Parts: sequence; C-alpha cells; structure tokens
Amino acid sequence: MKKIILVLLFLPFGFVIAQTQQKPKPKAKPVSAEAKTSAANGLIVFTQNCVSCHQADGGGVPRMNPPLIKTIWVLGDQTRLVKVILNGFKEDVEINGEYYSNVMPAFNYLKDQEIADVLTYVRSSFGNKASAVTLKQVTATRAANGK
Repeated sequence: MKKIILVLLFLPFGFVIAQTQQKPKPKAKPVSAEAKTSAANGLIVFTQNCVSCHQADGGGVPRMNPPLIKTIWVLGDQTRLVKVILNGFKEDVEINGEYYSNVMPAFNYLKDQEIADVLTYVRSSFGNKASAVTLKQVTATRAANGK
C-alpha cells in the first residue's frame, strides 16, 4: 500500500520533468552567404525607401500601410512581390482581417539588385522565413513587365 501511495505522490513530478525536457528543434535551412549579403544590403534600401510607411519593425500603419510580417504578400509569389515594387499598388488590400488603403508608389527607379536585396531582407526579417529573391528573378520580371 505504501508503494502505491509513493508512486501516486511522485507520478506528477515525472510528468512535469517529461514536459520540461526540450524537444529537438528541426534543423533550419542554411542561409547562403550571398543571401545574407543581399539581406544586409536590403536593410539599407529598406531604411531609405520603405521604413517611413512600413515602419522599422515591419508592422505598417493600421488601415493605411500594410504590415510585412508573415503575410501571403511577402511570403508568397515572388513575381507578384517584384511587380508591386515596380508598379506600385493602388488597391485596397485585406490582411489578417484588416483593410489597408494607402497607395504605394512605384519604386521602378531602384536597380534590379536593390529590389532583389530589399525583398530578400523583407522576406527574411520581421519573423519571416522565406527564400531570397534573386537578381535574375527581378531582371526577368522587369523585362516581362516592361518597366
């Protein structure tokens, strides 16, 4: 009987210990040196061109300028994202149940490498974990877009 009582007394401690043991984290994909350099250069472009509307934390401005944090616009189709930079954006957009209506001007004066860099920065910052945008992708999109 004493053994059963002892087991019942210490059983909750076993659950606590099991719960507090860390599970192995999945291995993150290695980031290439080229992507790291591109993101670092992208921070400069972001600071010069984007931060006033999208804010330093990528949170945007409620009902005006959308956030860049974990949205399908940032993490999704890279070609669409490049086109937003090249053409600007004039539509109302719904993100996470909130609508944003401020017009984003075209930034087609940026060099292709600057666009690749800033988009790589945005896609890998603010908690985002998406692949880099390459110079080749931007150049091809600009050529197809006629800008």
